[in-house]
Amino acid sequence: MHSPVPGSPAAVSFRGVSKRYSGSRGTVQALDDVSFDIAPGEFFGLLGPNGAGKTTLISILAGLSQASAGHVLVHGHDVVIDYAAARRSLGIVPQELVFDPFFSVRETLQIQSGYFGVRTDRRANDAWIDELLEHLGLTDKADANTRQLSGGMKRRVLVAQALVHRPPVIVLDEPTAGVDVELRQTLWQFIARLNKEGHTVLLTTHYLEEAEALCGRLAMLKQGRVVALDRTSALLAGRASTMLRFKLDTPLPAALVAQARVIGRIVQIKTRNAAEVESVLATLRAAGAQPEDLEIGRADLEDVFLEIMHGEPLQVSA
Repeated sequence: MHSPVPGSPAAVSFRGVSKRYSGSRGTVQALDDVSFDIAPGEFFGLLGPNGAGKTTLISILAGLSQASAGHVLVHGHDVVIDYAAARRSLGIVPQELVFDPFFSVRETLQIQSGYFGVRTDRRANDAWIDELLEHLGLTDKADANTRQLSGGMKRRVLVAQALVHRPPVIVLDEPTAGVDVELRQTLWQFIARLNKEGHTVLLTTHYLEEAEALCGRLAMLKQGRVVALDRTSALLAGRASTMLRFKLDTPLPAALVAQARVIGRIVQIKTRNAAEVESVLATLRAAGAQPEDLEIGRADLEDVFLEIMHGEPLQVSA
């Protein structure tokens, strides 16, 4: 992973960003004084539950919405005052599948590159489009009309459109939502390569295993406010604890329900030491429960995320 240069100007800077919506039911505070910087070359994750303000923040960054207060800069360019320069520096993959049904995949990418004035060097541009098609598994679909593509293939075209002008900052808003495993692997291999080459990546995702594996630093939003901001490793170390995981076909004993997270047959219980592990096992034995596939491991990012979302804010500037 490409490491940011200490002291270098921010690739993206959110400075006191707030967003309020007014309607018949009153005012909704979607963002409340959000401030953090993303350094050039970082792979940065923006996490939060639905309604936390992630997409609103991305929309302000993209110029699709205007902040009620504060400023957003992309490589020093204000997204409102110097919007043209800011947008040239951004490649954004939106959540929604948006496509033009009248053009082929290659034509779509050629038109998109024309919006950014990069068709002046037609040969180099065509070579880059060919590379995008290859790395995103679209080569055999290059001449297909976009309306003939499956949802996963349309998602790949969106990624290619965002990258066609070689933006220094790549913004991925839930890029793998509802797509197959093959696309996820292909996409992350390619994005990781671009990150190593110096591109800054901002990722929003509900797949926390992706964020844990890819992002060097994370911000977590809750009800429009930043409640955690630190390196991924520090967040895991600061909140991590021992997790007891097992499968259970019978109801969990009432004494353990409050401290457990249950997903189907899988039960996870946070424990601080060996004595607490033994206490949980003793409670299961006393209730006649027979856990299967018992394992003890460290908490992952999902555990940390849930603890922060349901506990006290952890504001760490890093």
